[in-house]
Amino acid sequence: MNSSLVRAYVGLGSNLNDPRAQLRSALAALDAIPATCCVSYSSLYRSKPLGTVPQPDYLNAVAAVDTRLTPAELLRELHLIEELHGRVRGAERWVPRTLDLDLLLYGDAQVEGEVLTVPHPGLPERNFVLYPLHEIAPQLHIPGAGSLQALVERCSSLGLQAMPAAI
Repeated sequence: MNSSLVRAYVGLGSNLNDPRAQLRSALAALDAIPATCCVSYSSLYRSKPLGTVPQPDYLNAVAAVDTRLTPAELLRELHLIEELHGRVRGAERWVPRTLDLDLLLYGDAQVEGEVLTVPHPGLPERNFVLYPLHEIAPQLHIPGAGSLQALVERCSSLGLQAMPAAI
């Protein structure tokens, strides 16, 4: 555990078993992580799934959390929340899921490992992450990638739909 508080950002996604309810429950679970507090979250965004597996559209959001956990500790907590929501991790990528939680950013840290890479490697080109992140932290600088504003300006919103109702 860290002695200082770090602002981290978590991507949330779901396309099974009432995605809106899954994300609402996940936000409450984020706030219940030890030494962690959810400080803000974006609106919901509907997006097309990645990959070629036929599946429903996703609902996505981004949450900001303040935490004293290390990146690895926070990731373990995120995986526990996914499991509690019925997520089954397999070798196949981009398949339907009840809940997907990604550690997008952890302060200004850059981490590269087998289990965890921060900033999240897909962050710079995924509109379903960039747009909700920009909604809650427009002035953010992404370590190794530059300003969030510039990334959003280069990333099309095609296929992304902001949802009018709150989570």
